[in-house]
Amino acid sequence: MAVPLAIKIRAKKLGVLLRDARMAAGKTMKECAEVIGVSGHRIGTYERGENSPSLPELEGLAFYLNIPVRKFLDADALVSQQPLDPVRFQSAIAIRHRIIAARLRMARQETDRTLAELAEQLGVTSGTVRAYERGDRPIPLPDLEQLARIFSLDIDELRDQTGPAGNWSFEQETVQQFLALSSEIKAFIAKPVNTPYLELAMKLSEMSAEHMRAVAEGLLDITL
Repeated sequence: MAVPLAIKIRAKKLGVLLRDARMAAGKTMKECAEVIGVSGHRIGTYERGENSPSLPELEGLAFYLNIPVRKFLDADALVSQQPLDPVRFQSAIAIRHRIIAARLRMARQETDRTLAELAEQLGVTSGTVRAYERGDRPIPLPDLEQLARIFSLDIDELRDQTGPAGNWSFEQETVQQFLALSSEIKAFIAKPVNTPYLELAMKLSEMSAEHMRAVAEGLLDITL
């Protein structure tokens, strides 16, 4: 089947990225395994593409290796050192698995698809899909990406938004966006004296079109 083959290829590519990131960070498979609560052997299967980490596990590894998760999805980003509590991190990953599982179960019900239909499209058993939906089994990223396509979901909707990995990734992507600006704009933003102008711009960006029009008309009356 074409789709399962694409998933296998994706798993191989993801494995290469994970291995490169781990080696660049100078970490062992055992160290990575301890962070997300799996065995060193499991990390090895991830790197060889025999299995794939779930999105929550990938977020945890990205955080630990100082590589924003976007690096493993479709883009480069900056890195920075962050403190890490493995016990709390593993707990957060478990919660993330449940959240993603619930979102996918809801999506399947909303689109009136059966477990068997999804299983065929993923090249797995119905029992595996059921375990995915219950949060009993982490969803390998290639499978999750395929499910997102099936349900027309943006993978970013499933990413961590409020946890330590999510906050860190957001900060990294924000810095990346800043560095992509022109040198003139970066210089303007960096000057403390310009902070009031930036705050004003933020407030204006939150206004409705009608409100903005009224403000513009008011300024026009003043200048005439």
